[in-house]
Formats: sequence, structure tokens, C-alpha cells
Amino acid sequence: MHPFLSRRRFVLKSVAGALAVPALPSLAEDAIGKRSVADVAPGAGVSARRFVAIGNLLGFQRKQLFPEAVGKEFETTKLLEPLDPVRDRITLYRGLNHGLKGGHFAVHTFLSGVLHHEAKNRPDGNVTVDQFIADAIGSQTRFASLTVGSEDGIHGGCQLAWTRSGIRVAPITGPGALFEKLFVEDSLGQREKQKIANGLQASILDSMVDEARTLSSQINREDSAKLDQYLCSVRDVEKRLQVKSQWVDQPKPKAPLDRPADRNTVHDLPLLYEMIALALQTDSTRVATLEIGGSFLPQDLGIDKSYHGLSHHGNDQQAIDDLIKLEHYQIEHFSKFLMRLAEINDGDGSLLDSTAVLFGSGIADANSHTNDDLPIIMAGGGYGRGEFKHMTERVPLCNLFLDIIQRFGIPANSFGTSTGPFS
Repeated sequence: MHPFLSRRRFVLKSVAGALAVPALPSLAEDAIGKRSVADVAPGAGVSARRFVAIGNLLGFQRKQLFPEAVGKEFETTKLLEPLDPVRDRITLYRGLNHGLKGGHFAVHTFLSGVLHHEAKNRPDGNVTVDQFIADAIGSQTRFASLTVGSEDGIHGGCQLAWTRSGIRVAPITGPGALFEKLFVEDSLGQREKQKIANGLQASILDSMVDEARTLSSQINREDSAKLDQYLCSVRDVEKRLQVKSQWVDQPKPKAPLDRPADRNTVHDLPLLYEMIALALQTDSTRVATLEIGGSFLPQDLGIDKSYHGLSHHGNDQQAIDDLIKLEHYQIEHFSKFLMRLAEINDGDGSLLDSTAVLFGSGIADANSHTNDDLPIIMAGGGYGRGEFKHMTERVPLCNLFLDIIQRFGIPANSFGTSTGPFS
């Protein structure tokens, strides 16, 4: 194997995780991914815009979620009851979707609007809205983004967040690990080892770029385009490495609580929300995602059935009642998270005022495997207007994502399958 390609595999796996590698026929070898980094001015920290997305793997019972009346006079449904304390801070949407089919196999498109296997020839791949924002503003904080979830699930681990290179962002899997990431300092020896590793990786990346440019004179036009895409991915790794390096000697914030013990996703959910709130409050990150996925077990709420099995309820009322109990619990703690953000001062307002919070699912009805008419709730960050919006014609969910992106001041004219910013 060409030594450049061998080094490339080592560095990209050590810095960015395992990446999908397309073919370069003219060299019988390969290149990787694609990238376009937006540069924006640093934020102020206080009152800076933030974004949090919470995704449910199996959807919600829409008959118990969506009201009949639109606008500000919508009635409180069974699943909206927990949101009564923050009713004026939310907007509920009906009629948003990605125009996709695939049931469980399309849930991973929730924050991107693009199926993973159809992303190859798209300029931004199947990048999710959280990673798109993190690419633009992530250098301003210790962590460009935080992805929290489980590695258990119907089709593998948490698939909520994806990079432009088509790489799944592996999740932090419990409140204990998240606590350590946010508040536990590395030892002096660990920091020194990290500096050496960062320097070695930077040196190898420089060498890879030089050799890749040499290869550019030996390949055809099609492979040249692939090599350019690969170089963009290398530059992405370089950017993340620079951010990583600049924080090695910077102290982490003091922990306001003891390290929590990991129990199970059901009982850990309030702690995960608290950790995310603390991450935002300490400006450790301004972008976070949380997936409520395969490790959310009904047994931990006294229901002796599988979550996936319940979702295929076949209109059995007992199964539906059990699902409503599970979903009510999830929405209850989402509501408490919003109230927690509203309690935290952030400049002249609250942390909820500066944080756009998205809650929903990439599947509309797990029983029938449909992905249309997705359940979407927005709160905070200028989105909570205390109303219910029902779109009677199809509106891409990516239009809402584009609006979120543009509110960050990021110069984007499109995102995923958007047709324009949501209005």
C-alpha cells in the first residue's frame, strides 16, 4: 500500500474515528468525504446563541399529541399536559417532514433530511443541523458539540448526529461519563501525553496534505475531484485538532455537584438534561443533542414489554396506554429541562431565551412505519410563541433547520432538502 494511504488511515481513525472511504479507480485506491467550513465571528459567550436537539427513536402517539385548534388557543392534549407550565415558551408544529420513506431505517435522517446512503454526491453529505452549526461556531468553546445517547437500539447505536463526511458522531452514553467530560481535569501527565499526540497528529496531517498534492498530478479528473474532497476532510480534522489543542491547558469549570452514578436511561434522563444545562451554562459547548433510544426500557417504568414491540401496537388499547405512559414521561422531563433553562440567568435574559430547543422524532408512526407528519416542538431562542402551527401543504422540516442556522448568523442559503427558510 502507498505509504501516504497507510498514514491517512491511521490519522483519520485516531483523530476523527473510522470514516467511509470511496474508490479512486485511477490509482486503484481511495479518498474521503467532503467539507465546507463556514467562518463566523466569535460570539460573546453571555447571551450567545445555542442549540439543543432531542430526538425520540420511536415517535409519539399523534392523536394524543396534536390538538384540534390551531394558533394560541390550542387545547391541552394528554401528551401536552406536562408542557402546561411552559406553554407560552413553545411552538408545536404539524405537517413538517422530510418527504422520505423507510420507517425505522429513516429515523437517522431526523436532523439532516438525507438518507445516509444517498448522501455521497451531496455537497454537505448528510450533515445534521447540530453538526452544521458546530462546524461554524464550535471553535469558540471547549466542545464544538456534545452528542448524548445510547449505543443500544433497533439498528445500532445512537444515529442522531452525522458529520459532512458521513460519519456518525458516537454518543456519550451516561451522566457519569458526561460529568467527567465536562468537569474532571486530566492529570498533568495525561495533558503532556495529549500535547505530544496532538503534535504528532498535526505533523502527519501536514505530510498527508503534501503527498496528496503530489498525487494530484497522477490521477484523472474524476479522481482529482475525489482527492479535493478528501483534502477538505483533512482540513476538517486539522481544524478540530487545533481546537482540541488550544484547550489542553485551560481549566475546566468547577463541578456544582458530585459525579452522578449511571443507572438506566429512564432514571438517568433528568440527570442527562441537567448535565446538558450545565454544559450550556458554563459555555463548555453551545450545541448539544440527546437521543432517547433503544436503552429507554419500559421495564424501568413498570411496563413489562419491549419499547419497540409496544410501538407496533396494532391499535391494541393497552399497548397504546403503555406507550402514552412512556411518552408522557419523556415530555415531562423535556418540560422540566425547559423550566431549568428558564431559571438560569444569561445576560439580560435566561438561558432559554438564548437557546433554541428542538424536540421530536424522525418517525411519525412506528406502528405503520411512516415518516410523514413528524411531531416537532420548538422552544426558546425566539421560537417559543405559545401556539400550534398546522401546515396543510407539505413543508420540509429542513426549512425550519435553515431558519435556525441563519439565526446564528451563519451564511447559508440552503440546508438538506430545504426550499427556503421557514416563515
